[in-house]
Amino acid sequence: MLVLWLLILRGTSIEFRNHIKSAVWDPLWDFVFCASSLLLALFFGAALGNVVRGVPLDGSGFFFEPLWTDFRLGNETGILDWYTILVGGLSLLALAMHGCLWVRLKVSGEVSARAARLAGQAWCGVLALTVVVTAVTFRVQPHVLVNLKTWPIGLVFPLLAVAGLAGVVLELRQRREIGAFYASCAYLTGMLTSVVFGLYPMVLPARNPAFSLTIWNTKAGAYGLKIGLIWWAVGMILAAGYSALVYRSFAGKVVIDKDSHGYGN
Repeated sequence: MLVLWLLILRGTSIEFRNHIKSAVWDPLWDFVFCASSLLLALFFGAALGNVVRGVPLDGSGFFFEPLWTDFRLGNETGILDWYTILVGGLSLLALAMHGCLWVRLKVSGEVSARAARLAGQAWCGVLALTVVVTAVTFRVQPHVLVNLKTWPIGLVFPLLAVAGLAGVVLELRQRREIGAFYASCAYLTGMLTSVVFGLYPMVLPARNPAFSLTIWNTKAGAYGLKIGLIWWAVGMILAAGYSALVYRSFAGKVVIDKDSHGYGN
């Protein structure tokens, strides 16, 4: 419910900001947009932390979690505890770094330089939290380490994240805007695929491993999976085509026309 409200506030702030020209109105909706975006990044990261840590699933496949309990990793967990807050913090900093690199790629001048500085500062936090979260994850969810030892080929995913993170700072120093952005993409891809590989075959781990949801006990029938794969492929092709069209249409640096307040390439 909280995430839904944050999504609503983001959309509302974009829509309402330009309705009234006022010294109070504009900053208000700028703040709402910024705060809701920051909290969304934090809570989406905490949600991922919940998946990695495991939730209090029972034998019927249902569970309930309050927003928080005592912030400890016991049997009665909350959505927020010390581990999920760590993951949320990493998510916030990683997305902030990624966003700054995108702004740097799309604009020029002082705004671009400021975005580069902020990206560099966020990078330091991402590096520190990546090390901490990785070490803690091996203790919180031992299955991740077991998978990496069982199938060493899976090390390619964390190595991709490491290479991407190193690439960000190297490309920033070389002032290569698109290279730094792609390196950040590689880091995010490596981190997310590392989670997927580390949890396999679990879809949603339970605090009691006997009740975990896996790809085997949650899969649909063969016919449903076949139809779903077909429509997923069609949907992904359409989504990829639309995304390519949009990004191509808005390619290049953003240029503000002082007379019309429009944008061009």
